Amino acid sequence: MPATSPAQHPNHPRRRRRTNRLLATAAGVLTAGALAAAALPGSATAGEHHGGKGTPHGHHHDRPGRYQDVQLLSFNDLHGNLEPPAGSSGRVTELQPDGTTTTIDAGGVEYLATHLREARKGNRYSITAAGGDMVGASPLISGLFHDEPTIEALNRLDLDVTSVGNHEFDEGARELGRLQNGGCHPVDGCYTDKKFEGADFPYLAANVLDEKTRKPLLKPYWVWKQQGVRVGFIGVTLEGTPDIVSAEGVKGLSFKDEVETINKYAAELRRKGVRSIVALIHEGGFPASSSYNYDCDSPGAGDGISGPIADIAENVTPDVDALVTGHTHAAYACTIPDPSGKPRTVTSAASFGRLYTDTTLTYDRRTGDIARTAVKSANHVVTRGVPRAPDMTRLIDRWNTLAAPIGNRPIGYISGDIVRDGVESPLGDLIADAQLEYGRTLDPETDLALMNPGGIRASLTHEASGSEGDGVVTFAEGFTVQPFANTVNLQDFTGAQLIQALKEQVSGPNEAAPKILQISSGLTYTLDLTRSGADRVVTDSIRLDGSAIDPAATYRVATNSFLAGGGDGFPTLGEGTGDLVGEDDLTALEQYLTANSTPAAPIAPPAADRITLVQ
Repeated sequence: MPATSPAQHPNHPRRRRRTNRLLATAAGVLTAGALAAAALPGSATAGEHHGGKGTPHGHHHDRPGRYQDVQLLSFNDLHGNLEPPAGSSGRVTELQPDGTTTTIDAGGVEYLATHLREARKGNRYSITAAGGDMVGASPLISGLFHDEPTIEALNRLDLDVTSVGNHEFDEGARELGRLQNGGCHPVDGCYTDKKFEGADFPYLAANVLDEKTRKPLLKPYWVWKQQGVRVGFIGVTLEGTPDIVSAEGVKGLSFKDEVETINKYAAELRRKGVRSIVALIHEGGFPASSSYNYDCDSPGAGDGISGPIADIAENVTPDVDALVTGHTHAAYACTIPDPSGKPRTVTSAASFGRLYTDTTLTYDRRTGDIARTAVKSANHVVTRGVPRAPDMTRLIDRWNTLAAPIGNRPIGYISGDIVRDGVESPLGDLIADAQLEYGRTLDPETDLALMNPGGIRASLTHEASGSEGDGVVTFAEGFTVQPFANTVNLQDFTGAQLIQALKEQVSGPNEAAPKILQISSGLTYTLDLTRSGADRVVTDSIRLDGSAIDPAATYRVATNSFLAGGGDGFPTLGEGTGDLVGEDDLTALEQYLTANSTPAAPIAPPAADRITLVQ
């Protein structure tokens, strides 16, 4: 389960889903980060014979020319968002020429399909690739059915290839294999009268090894071929996947260094005569702006982006021509120099199907390589003003019909949007309060609750998402917020351990990208971002119900099972004693909303004033 929201520099993990319990136009702007086209000794578009998915238009000679433009369409981190995401999860920010910003409603596979199909027209040399996390942490329409609906949708989108992401391991390697190869779920069986066929596209997992065989769990690479053009794809997930996924999800697997793995298989591809190579990397970066069309190459190439992908891009072999990335849910189309100093495009298309990236790779038939100076990339918004793809509408309607009896049930009422945004968020406070209240039904001596922000997958919006009416929270909406089956666990910690756990938010593996836990009512402290390391949590400011934490005293703490296992860089939370395991976190949220709200007295958004922020 993820312990950090994308806005706070992500790591998105999580556990198995709760299905068993439930079921007994395109607004594209070519960024300055795109590489400037250079004059080539021959046309890249004239005189070639196109072949592929797009519909050709115009006149083409029978004999292909030396240079061939290959269209690469890509996206990442769909997370099963088949329907248009609600609230801020369904909007992107666009930078205007005058420096102001505006937001655009975006996303939904009905619209994504229309945009991709339109983009492919006239581009018969067209490839569609993804950067992982296609499934996992999914809304009810997909998560309830072990993400079979999303795989079906991706097949219809004509996805050619994707890397695995950390969320592909939420239900373990065997379930990932089923998504790839098909077959009915081993517990829940088949959901329709047709057998699940699995993915038509390959999942790539070059750096994920079976500990017994020491071989990749899935294919390490795949080669696209069209009319003599060959482009190889290597797929990896972040090496730190075991730190952000439950131990059961990665049992029997080892995850290797991204750069070393990519370089190894790039060399293997070249030995096989494949010289044009794209790396699909489920790891990402943090652009200096949240606007999808921000120029991350200003003032120089790659200057506007930081994070793990910058280091990876600087070290991946020059034999790789482009990097399609993900994981951080950020939008960028940058150039970062490779180890030889040559510019190389690095892209990410935000998340939830709100953007797609269109990259032009100019293939040199004489060398079999990409003419790197002619690579161009731009992110495009999946706007909702285009016609919906009818086949996707039918798919969504069919699965919604199956999910409706469960998903449409009201579980609470709110007076306004309760958002997940911010270092401390109103929704984070509400969920922590829900877990504290639930914990006290298990043990009245429970003192506080801690919730990881990355486990909060969406905001609760006041506007109705269907026919339920404004302010009504349905079970489907609650599921979208907390789509994992993490249990609520109680543990005993000393005051010293509690202080240490809070300091682990900003130290150790979390020092560079802090993961700020959401806290229940009564716990307060100061977070001073002008300091460094663990000192950013001001020890003397930590209070529980107004009293200082006693290092020698014992405190009963509620967390979800992922944190209780020490996940996401919180080893101290894995050292508690007196464990008591309750029901899953969605049950706690549902019970809290039901007990504390009515149509006449809805819950108001919490003030999010428990952490005093100094910056």
